[in-house]
Amino acid sequence: MANAAWAEIREKFQAALALSRIELHKNPEKEPYKCKYGARLLLEEVKALLGPAPEDEDERPQADDGLGAEDHALGLPAEVVEVEGPVAQGAVRLAVIEFYLGMNHIDTEELSAGEEHLVKCLRLLRKYRLSQDCVSLYILAQIGSPPLDPTEHFLPEEEKLTEQERSKRFEKVYTHNLYYLAQVYQHLEMFEKAAHYCHSTLKRQLEHNAYHPIEWAINAATLSQFYINKLCFMEARHCLSAANVIFGQTGKIPTTDDRHQAIVTNLTIISFFFFQDNIGELDLDKQSELRALRKKELDEEESVRKKAVQFGTGELCDAISAVEEKVSYLRPLDFEEARELFLLGQHYVFEAKEFFQIDGYVTDHIEVVQDHSALFKVLAFFETDMERRCKMHKRRIAMLEPLIVDLNPQYYLLVNRQIQFEIAHAYYDMMDLKVAIADKLRDPDSHIVKKINNLNKSALKYYQLFLDSLRDPNKVFPEVIGEDVLRPAMLAKFRVARLYGKIITSDPKKELENLATSLEHYKFIVDYCDKHPEAAQEIEVELELSKEMVSLLPSKMERFRTKMAMA
Repeated sequence: MANAAWAEIREKFQAALALSRIELHKNPEKEPYKCKYGARLLLEEVKALLGPAPEDEDERPQADDGLGAEDHALGLPAEVVEVEGPVAQGAVRLAVIEFYLGMNHIDTEELSAGEEHLVKCLRLLRKYRLSQDCVSLYILAQIGSPPLDPTEHFLPEEEKLTEQERSKRFEKVYTHNLYYLAQVYQHLEMFEKAAHYCHSTLKRQLEHNAYHPIEWAINAATLSQFYINKLCFMEARHCLSAANVIFGQTGKIPTTDDRHQAIVTNLTIISFFFFQDNIGELDLDKQSELRALRKKELDEEESVRKKAVQFGTGELCDAISAVEEKVSYLRPLDFEEARELFLLGQHYVFEAKEFFQIDGYVTDHIEVVQDHSALFKVLAFFETDMERRCKMHKRRIAMLEPLIVDLNPQYYLLVNRQIQFEIAHAYYDMMDLKVAIADKLRDPDSHIVKKINNLNKSALKYYQLFLDSLRDPNKVFPEVIGEDVLRPAMLAKFRVARLYGKIITSDPKKELENLATSLEHYKFIVDYCDKHPEAAQEIEVELELSKEMVSLLPSKMERFRTKMAMA
């Protein structure tokens, strides 16, 4: 190829690369892909200048595009065919252009066209895929010294990269491969593998100093959610601490504190369920048992788990550890430990609320408020003083009720349901506590009775709002309740039944009406589970109690009728 023509090709290729690297937000608002399209035109011009592909390379049957069975036998690599001669060089240069055209079309969301170009690239490279010149494109193996970077095919000899730079770029290609594997496994819902590759990607990015702080911090914070769902709080804490430190490199205020707060919230919620006995009270035997296991858990942290997930070395590692020390990953065992976590969680909640204002961040703001409510709910579980427990539930109601006043139920139906159910449950818990307090008194006064009935009425109101939200536009309750709301709907029906049975009244007629309504809701649960057996496993305990009440209430109601007739 004449020097002038080759110089023109190189110049156009470099110009295409420069246009490709311009960030989308720097394009005109109405032409977000302007630079990408400009780069594409230049790449097409380079492709035309290079000429057609050698016939034996371009017309290979498609079945041959991938690796054959012989390539994988015993895990041995195929024979290395070096890029020698003008035919081979032409094929490889065209493959590079096809690669960049493929990526260009993918960047502009033209996926089919992008795939076509990438397939052509693989077809052209097949024979040379393991050579030093081409392996970086094929991502198979590193043979001897670092492979050529694709851009080097258009560089004069004196501008070729050093081996150190080639190695750095190839390491980056490998890191990208791990990143794409993480995405593939995520789409396949193989979450363990996705998390593994995501963690490996983040770790390598730090090791090679090849990351954007904001993007890295977001990915690390997202990975923490996987660990939280797996109850691996130490690993989640490490990811969030690293995210905070790396985000700090931007000089901006970290916004991942709300995710630290998520650790604290989930820790206390897990404790809530873990320490309950079979009647929902604090199980002191479990507390003692877990105190004995705590030292073993700490030893395990140092010897195995922490080393497996650790990000960074030296000063970076120290900085991450300093952030980690602010949050314990161990479950609280008593009120004092729970209160310590609560206060820390509340600190993160306040910081998150400062950022996620309701104007502009409606959904995020509501989630933070719900987490705040959850912190109070779990702290109340560890509190032994019933009056103080009532006050904590009252705080929950005070922060949740204003949210649904301003929310349009048409656009925020699911959020409205969540809040209605949570408020109802808070009133329900308060009523139970007030009943327990009244039971300890010899003669509860009218003020306590009125308070219990008011709490009962409020709980009924919000449970009914929740159940009404399940009705269709004609106000008809569904014959088959959706799987996503089945358990809360059944719980709401059960608690409504129980609430009607708890209303305190001196009027026998009114009490009979309340018992009839209570029976109606218990019967709904039993009948629904008879028709839909799969629902029974969602509410096993409540179903058994409902069957018992369906059996007992009719005779109790009959005694009331007899008593009223004799009066």
